[in-house]
Amino acid sequence: MLRAIRTRFESCQNKISDEPNEAPENVSKKEIKAQVPWYYASGFLLFWVLLFFAVVLPFFYRLPTALTMEDVKKNVFIAERAYKNLYTLSNIGTKLTGSKENEIEAVNFILNELAKIEEVLLEDYFDMEVDVSQASGSFPYSTMLSMYQGVQNIAVKLAPKNSTTETYLLVNSHFDSKPFTPSAGDAGFMVVTMLEVLRVIATTNQPFEHPIVFLFNGAEEGMMQASHGFVTQHKWAPYCKAVVNLDAGGSGGREILLQSGPNHPWLVNYYKKYIKHPFATTMAEEIFQSGIIPSDTDFRQFNLFGNIPGLDMVQCINGFVYHTKYDLIDVIPRESLQNTGDNVLSLVRGLANASELRDTEAHKTGHAVFFDFLGLCFIHYSETTGIILNCSVAGAALILVFVSIWRIADVSHISISHVLLWGLLVLTIQFISFVLGLALPIVVAYVFDKLGLSLTYYSSPLLVIGLFVCPSLIGLSLPITIYYIFQRNDKISTSYHLQLALHAQAVILALLIFGFTLFGLRSTYIFLIPLIFYVISLAFNLLTTLHDRGYAWTGLLKAGQIIPFLYSSYIFYLFVIVLVPIGGRAGSSATRDTHIALLAAAGTVLSFGFLVPLINTFRRPSFVVYSLLAITVVAMYLASFTHIGFPFRPKTNGQRVAYLEVRNKFYEYDGTLSKDESGYLFSFQDRREEETFWGPNLTGLVSIKSNCETHMMCGMPLYDYRYTQNRLQSKWLPRSKPIEPPAPSNLELLSKTVLNETTVRFEFNLTGPSHMSLFIQPYEGVKISNWSFLRSYLDNPPAAPLSYHIYLTYGIDSSPLNFVLEILTESGDFDFPLFQLGVSAHYIGNYGDEESAKLASSFPSYAILAEWPALYQRYIF
Repeated sequence: MLRAIRTRFESCQNKISDEPNEAPENVSKKEIKAQVPWYYASGFLLFWVLLFFAVVLPFFYRLPTALTMEDVKKNVFIAERAYKNLYTLSNIGTKLTGSKENEIEAVNFILNELAKIEEVLLEDYFDMEVDVSQASGSFPYSTMLSMYQGVQNIAVKLAPKNSTTETYLLVNSHFDSKPFTPSAGDAGFMVVTMLEVLRVIATTNQPFEHPIVFLFNGAEEGMMQASHGFVTQHKWAPYCKAVVNLDAGGSGGREILLQSGPNHPWLVNYYKKYIKHPFATTMAEEIFQSGIIPSDTDFRQFNLFGNIPGLDMVQCINGFVYHTKYDLIDVIPRESLQNTGDNVLSLVRGLANASELRDTEAHKTGHAVFFDFLGLCFIHYSETTGIILNCSVAGAALILVFVSIWRIADVSHISISHVLLWGLLVLTIQFISFVLGLALPIVVAYVFDKLGLSLTYYSSPLLVIGLFVCPSLIGLSLPITIYYIFQRNDKISTSYHLQLALHAQAVILALLIFGFTLFGLRSTYIFLIPLIFYVISLAFNLLTTLHDRGYAWTGLLKAGQIIPFLYSSYIFYLFVIVLVPIGGRAGSSATRDTHIALLAAAGTVLSFGFLVPLINTFRRPSFVVYSLLAITVVAMYLASFTHIGFPFRPKTNGQRVAYLEVRNKFYEYDGTLSKDESGYLFSFQDRREEETFWGPNLTGLVSIKSNCETHMMCGMPLYDYRYTQNRLQSKWLPRSKPIEPPAPSNLELLSKTVLNETTVRFEFNLTGPSHMSLFIQPYEGVKISNWSFLRSYLDNPPAAPLSYHIYLTYGIDSSPLNFVLEILTESGDFDFPLFQLGVSAHYIGNYGDEESAKLASSFPSYAILAEWPALYQRYIF
């Protein structure tokens, strides 16, 4: 017995030795010689890492040369002219809807530029009409009713001379901004792009068939109100048959095709034909439409309320400055403007001649699958073609795997059932590797989150490699490496065992492709790409003698995985750099670390799934695992115990700090003031909440969760639906000195009229700043039977315990709001409390008193404040 144990121990030692004295039973001496020395193993993985930095990153950030005014070429986009316009527009400052900067200065800037274009218009070929309009209306959005009054749109129609066609192309972007940002990127960048595209088309004798409407809308940031006003009310809207929507979730870089259609794949055909610098993926569309990105675009309004299909193109790089005071022209390279300008100019010209515009419904034939490869080429096909392709490749993979197993059995002179049994064992091991490759990074993210160390990679993106990529590689490599150290089979060679591991990876991908295709996920193509190239290399190896010549087949396999590696790392790098900044504004309840970990893991599994098992062609493959573990440990130390892991930096990676300077007044049924309090309402934008607020005195900061259980809308002036969604994580810092609102806000009861024995009518008049909210909540046994707001929102109220929330925005028209509520009670008694009505007034752009200014100045340099006075008055009627 002791001799047998000793013999097995010596055999295991020989398997992991540099130069074993005696080959294990299942490894021939020839195979031992074929194995590469152990010190090349880490170099094998390092090669792929270097390939990423040498190829993927340069292509990802590649931009065309920016043209200047000295370039005498006609019919081209000149980035320098657009850049000068952007300098002027962004210097206006914050362009909040309802402000002078937005309603007068920004409008005048655009009109002046349009007047310059009219002066050089080729009048013999084109007609140009400018229309400035105001719109008022409402629509449900999230938990609110978004209501707007007097928001402005500047629409420009450029048409062929004496054109009578009634099919237009719409090009849209917005010039308004969030509070406290000059909005150079979002979306001044797109506004000046549109102006330059309009100038080039209007001054070049290049005919087009369909009139083009350029829409500069003045209220997008308040839930896309101006675009809703245009598409539901403007005289040209019924003739707009397709839209190119331009927006931003970052600043600089390339613009990505975020959404298409829907169900109009012909639009993607035009994107492929006319876009000069493609940057697109179906995966971005499906992730965006899943709702995990806390943003939206005007594209929604054109689709939902106008049934207008189109293409939604947005800036997505450097989201750290998005909606902050650092969204400046300084961070935007002119080359970025050239990239977007080239694309938009070519695309608009192509679509303006599209025959499909005459009857877009006839070309409504389903979704498209689309993606670019390193910006070099654009690939697309129909969803139906995608289903056929997915099933064909997955089926071919399973067939070739079986053929390979049959070949192994034949060459090894053993039964096919014997190979299948070992193949099932290897499949189990590889499945465990696959799961661990996805799970270990998520475990790391979960543990760090529980330790209060979220977002450690926020300012140090290389930590993503150590924290998530390396654990994923460990998960991929550890089970299969352990298996090859200890497995014993004297009938199947080690090289064949290694092929079985790769076959197992192919089977897993094939099953995932079948499953996701059945589920209807168009992004299944990301699993398809590495499988296609594995199938090609396997087919070639089977058709030659390489399949049966030791490790000879690995050369073709490695070469065949270069393109899948480049694409998988390219696409997942995109989502990591887009979603990392979003973690700083997604709210404190969102565990964004797990999203980043999952993306990094998925990218690693797809990039290295067919490569990691090949470390077993080297001696001592466990050295790779130890190296990865060492990198992970170092990354964890840096993230946990050094400044490298602190998330925030001044200017480049700031922490968003949103709070309101609140005065709350509660009036009872008899009109008496029962509560008058002042304080600061914090709505945390990131997972770290207040723990990183070094400097300000936050003694007394408490959760408002208990208030939310006893008061309508927590008894607070919740600004919008995001404040509402994050209310249970919000906190209150009381102060003793009352906050004085900078201007009055007044709700006046004009009349109370009994309509019949069960219904009473209340008429109100409301005055206040440009941004206000009404909260309305009937008491038990009471119902609002009618009102002057949108009926569909009344019939579909937000889920309890939320009240009705009417979010009101004034544009250039700030006249008082008159509204009516009709209250139904079966008792017929109207002399007791029927409903609560809260008025929330937000004085955005105003500054608080000396005490508020002192608090604001105490925040650290990396804090990016979004704060303003707010008055909340609750009444009972």
